[in-house]
Amino acid sequence: MKKILAASLVLFIFSTTTIISPLVFAGPGSDHSHAPSAPILEAEALKTASGILTNRVKKGKMDTSWGTVKPEKIIQKTFKSEPEWVITFNNPKVENKDKQTLYIFLSLSGHFLGANFSGN
Repeated sequence: MKKILAASLVLFIFSTTTIISPLVFAGPGSDHSHAPSAPILEAEALKTASGILTNRVKKGKMDTSWGTVKPEKIIQKTFKSEPEWVITFNNPKVENKDKQTLYIFLSLSGHFLGANFSGN
């Protein structure tokens, strides 16, 4: 009889905590929303892209001559029906003309999407 009572008590406690715990920890803003983030302004996109370039230079992924290059141009361009920020950097110190212009792509909400030298 004691074993049945103990098992029932354990089952009751387990059931209660699994039912109540999500209610205790859930609250406003605790959902994991997949809604799109708000778009960033042009100035924020320029700052973000510059930071990305700086980080790539620090990590050794880009030549140090890119460390002082400022954004030259920013436009919104649509790829696969999704608008993106395209930030252009030009580094005349690079000997290879095909590698002098770097394009950094950001979503309109400011997430890094990629970078290349072709602009596509």
